[in-house]
Amino acid sequence: MANPELVRLMFFILTFVLCATWEWVLPKKSLTQSKWVRWINNIALISLSSALVSILLPVVAYQAAVYSAQQNIGLLNQISLPITPTLIFSILLLDLAIYCQHVIFHRIPILWRLHQVHHADQDIDMTTGSRFHPIEIILSMLIKIVIVMSLGIPATAVVIFEVILNVSAMFNHSNARLYMPVDKAMRKLIVTPDMHRVHHSIIVKETHSNFGFFLSIWDRLFKTYIAQPSLGHDEMTIGLPKFRTTREQWLDKILTQPFRKG
Repeated sequence: MANPELVRLMFFILTFVLCATWEWVLPKKSLTQSKWVRWINNIALISLSSALVSILLPVVAYQAAVYSAQQNIGLLNQISLPITPTLIFSILLLDLAIYCQHVIFHRIPILWRLHQVHHADQDIDMTTGSRFHPIEIILSMLIKIVIVMSLGIPATAVVIFEVILNVSAMFNHSNARLYMPVDKAMRKLIVTPDMHRVHHSIIVKETHSNFGFFLSIWDRLFKTYIAQPSLGHDEMTIGLPKFRTTREQWLDKILTQPFRKG
């Protein structure tokens, strides 16, 4: 693939425009914070994380996949399968790995301190989908590189999955209304906004549920699925019990949240 970054960027821009329009035309919840303050600071955080990854990690998942294929490293490089089953199997494996990583970042206290930046957003919309602390982004990329190399994931599958992951993150974090029959049908296979919104509830049991990013099957399989928030989507509170002030939505505060008690 000549330019995987261009492919990702094109899908990112298209999804951003579509989800932003969807949120504007059919919003799900009333916002509690200034949308522009949140967007400016969330996008600044995303930009900072992307810059740090570019500077600190000269090798990313795509390059790791190319190298693995050249050196015949990893499980899938040891077996001969047709390209289509290989791609499908690779995407399933990567999605399961992201699910497991997400659970681990909730279960291990030091990792949860990093991941709570994502949950400290007091509203949830498409920008929340990429709101992660730079250290978590770097750790996640290192984990992804290890997974890609150990499993021998093809470079094409890496690009497809990263596009799916970016699109899914914006889609299922969207503050947009999806009509119930459509949501019910879609969530049998993929994570919908209503399904993932439960994960951002301030209620602890709900915070630690619905870990999937793309496929919904993992939460059902591993019994981490909660269908609806106990207070309903209109009345549920988004965020964490701490970091409740408006000032916590600014970049300087966001960056220091993992290192503060409240």
